[in-house]
Amino acid sequence: MDYECAIIGAGPAGYAASIYAIRAGVHAVLFDTHAGGGLASIAPNIENYPGFRSIPGADLLEKMKDHALQYVDFHEYESIIRVEKTENGFLLKSNEENQYEVASIIIATGTNHRKLEAEGVSLLEGKGISYCATCDGFFFKDKTVAVVGGGNSALIESVYLKQIGCKTVYLIHRRDQLRAEDAYEHDAKKAGVEFMMNAIIEKVNGKQQVESIDIKDINTDKIRTVPVDGVFISIGVIPQNELAKQLGVELDDQGYIKVDCQMRTSVAHVYAAGDITGGLRQIITAAAEGAIAGLISTEAVGKKYPY
Repeated sequence: MDYECAIIGAGPAGYAASIYAIRAGVHAVLFDTHAGGGLASIAPNIENYPGFRSIPGADLLEKMKDHALQYVDFHEYESIIRVEKTENGFLLKSNEENQYEVASIIIATGTNHRKLEAEGVSLLEGKGISYCATCDGFFFKDKTVAVVGGGNSALIESVYLKQIGCKTVYLIHRRDQLRAEDAYEHDAKKAGVEFMMNAIIEKVNGKQQVESIDIKDINTDKIRTVPVDGVFISIGVIPQNELAKQLGVELDDQGYIKVDCQMRTSVAHVYAAGDITGGLRQIITAAAEGAIAGLISTEAVGKKYPY
């Protein structure tokens, strides 16, 4: 074996898995398509991670990276593009045309946000455009925001933003009916969320920060400009489950990897942690799952995990 464990994905889950696996005596390697950090690194400020009253996402993830690099062999900018089950473990192939034999795998590939196809979005991400009300909503207290989406998550985020003190919350949905459950729609209306149905955002305006949005009525094609301080995009995420599919790992109906309480998947000695398993999609829960997976991975090489 080249390594006893391969950890794929260097976000909070991958970093935590690296630290815990190696400290438990597992010879591990960490791979990431980029330089690490994942979606958490684009959060402008994080104020709900214990120990840091306020810290930019990039800074927090850089601290995690520095810590993990004290232990793990980190292959940044090396993507694992193919994984196969072998008689004794797994064979990994990377975009660098390298091959690695390992005894176990921890999949921590996370998710990607579904992007809003509107002018100005990519330029203002992290400057008023957010994909997480729990992460960034507090910064918009007493301000006007828009939430884009029509599912349960969009309604929940709209209500949450009203609860934490946003002055005005618009819910923008392209259809005339929501996809959310009736109970969430009722809660949003009760909270004072203002609904804009049959509407899409054509453009997000602003130079250094979001200032307004151009909204198009899809029935009349009329466009109006609405001043807002922030835009929360809640049109779903895409689980990065390609490697899980190659291994035949069981997924739920949304494409997330199913795991037990010790982060085991349906395939022996394949574990998963972080956003790829669904759930809260928070840094703290991703790190916790990574720690569990790192410790449990000791079983793949006949070692004892400490509980």
